[in-house]
Amino acid sequence: MGVPIVQVDAFTAEAFRGNPAAVCLLSGESDPRWMQDVAREMNLAETAFVRPDTDGYGLRWFTPTLEVDLCGHATLAAAHVLWETGRLAPDAVARFDTRSGRLTAALRDGWIELDFPATPAEEAPSPAGLEEALGAVPRFVGRSRFDYLAELDSEAAVRELRPDFRRLSALGARGVIVTARSEHPDDDFVSRFFAPGAGIDEDPVTGSAHCALAPFWGARLGKNALAARQVSPRGGFLKVRLDGDRVRIAGQAVTVMTGELLA
Repeated sequence: MGVPIVQVDAFTAEAFRGNPAAVCLLSGESDPRWMQDVAREMNLAETAFVRPDTDGYGLRWFTPTLEVDLCGHATLAAAHVLWETGRLAPDAVARFDTRSGRLTAALRDGWIELDFPATPAEEAPSPAGLEEALGAVPRFVGRSRFDYLAELDSEAAVRELRPDFRRLSALGARGVIVTARSEHPDDDFVSRFFAPGAGIDEDPVTGSAHCALAPFWGARLGKNALAARQVSPRGGFLKVRLDGDRVRIAGQAVTVMTGELLA
C-alpha cells in the first residue's frame, strides 16, 4: 500500500492561489533522506511530513533542498488535511511537535488559526550586497531569528521588485522579507519573501515570515490584530494577532490533489 499524500493551497479560499504544500501522511518514523527525496520530487516550497505521536502529531518540513525549522503554510495545510480526512474531529485542536517546539492549529469560524512563536526583527546594519540584490534602498533593515526584514517606502516598491536571487542567496540568512504599509484600506501591510538559499526564489505566502512581520507592524501601527497580504504572483491573505510572545496566524486552505507515494 502506498503512502497518502495530499496537495493543498494554503492561505487562500481559491484553488491555484496562495501557497501550495504537499502533506505526506506517515504511519511512523521515516528516513530523513527519503523525506528529502520526496520533497525534491514534489518540487514545492515545502512538503510536510505528519506522523501520529503520543499527544498529537510529529511534523517536519522540507524544501526541495533542505529541512527547515519553521513553516507556516505547510503547518496550516497539514492541519487542514487532518480535519478533512477525519483523522481529527472538526472541534479538535491539531497539536504538532516540531523543531520549533509545540505548535497548534484550531478551526475558528471557517479559518485555521495557527499558534506560532513570535520572532521579532531587531534593527541591524544592512548586510553587504542587500541593496544591490534588491535593487532598492530600504528605510529599515532588521534581523529576526531566521531572516532579514527590509521595509520599503511603498507598496508599489514592494510589488515592483525584481531581485537578483544569486546575490540574495549569499546574504547568510534563510531569506529576506520585504514589506511596506498597504495602500489598500482593507489591509494593514504587504510583503514578499525571497529564500533562494533554501531553494525557493520567491515563496508565494509565508506564514513563518509573519512571526516577524506581526510584531514589526503591530508596534508601528499600534495594533494587535492586523490584516496582511503577500503580494507574490499567486498572492495570499492572512489575519495575524499578537498574543504575548506568540503570534496567531489565520488563513484558509483548499485541497487540489490527493494520491499515494509508491516509492
